[in-house]
Amino acid sequence: MVTEQHSDAGVPGWWRALGLPGLIDLHVHFLPERMERRVWHHFTHGGPLMGGGWEIAYAWPPQDRLARLRELGVRAFPALAYAHRPGMAADLNAWTLEFARRTPECLPSATFYPEPGVADYVRAALAGGAKIFKVHLQVGGFDPRAPELAEVWGLLAESGLPVVVHASSVPVPGGHVGAGPIGEVLRGHPRLRAVIAHLGMPEYDAFFALAGRYERVALDTTMAFTDFSERGMPFPARLKPALRDFGLAGKVVLGSDFPTIPYPYAHQLTALARLDLGDAWLRAVCWDNGAAMI
Repeated sequence: MVTEQHSDAGVPGWWRALGLPGLIDLHVHFLPERMERRVWHHFTHGGPLMGGGWEIAYAWPPQDRLARLRELGVRAFPALAYAHRPGMAADLNAWTLEFARRTPECLPSATFYPEPGVADYVRAALAGGAKIFKVHLQVGGFDPRAPELAEVWGLLAESGLPVVVHASSVPVPGGHVGAGPIGEVLRGHPRLRAVIAHLGMPEYDAFFALAGRYERVALDTTMAFTDFSERGMPFPARLKPALRDFGLAGKVVLGSDFPTIPYPYAHQLTALARLDLGDAWLRAVCWDNGAAMI
């Protein structure tokens, strides 16, 4: 177990004790500098999409953040940019794909938004090597059932690539959130490899039901089980057996939300370890399941 909750120094020893070669974190953000400053401002000061906001633990220059991920032993991570209005997704994809080209550990990632031409730039991102996609229904405020996205969901289901979907109502309700809208997408595209961010908190039950219904639907651990989240959105004990089974079945992956978290990275691992679901579960969640997806 990570004993240094308020320090990252113990993380490499933790995963080595599990017999792992490192960590695979499928929920990490790097953004173009100007956009990143604006996002961080929202996190720090709060607002309609953030509620009260919080102080970011790793509001550091990009090279310092990369150095910390390497010190932690995070062997693979995406940059996960996401579009919140028309006309920005294609440019973000160019940026994230270039960032991955110059960052060996970074998985090439892409995003999309319901707008004319969306299928064309998603095809371009796939041709450019994208290995993971991200959409944020709460911040983007769009309906995943939008007709412009029907072809995109089909392309991604056929590709088998993971799509990290923020579909729940954290930090505050907004957009077309909840299991209903993305659940309708899955009914039409049951082979879609949707990775539900934050385990779907606080709508845990509904998103766990989706993971049970669809073979390729998975959940990421981002911010779940931490002291910060447990204060307002505690994980229900009744779902713990399902969480264990899903993890061992390849349907739970490590996510952190680095760098925009209000606590040290090590605390996410502490939170997972204190669930007491066993070393095999931790190995699956922190490495094996992510490795199988990417």
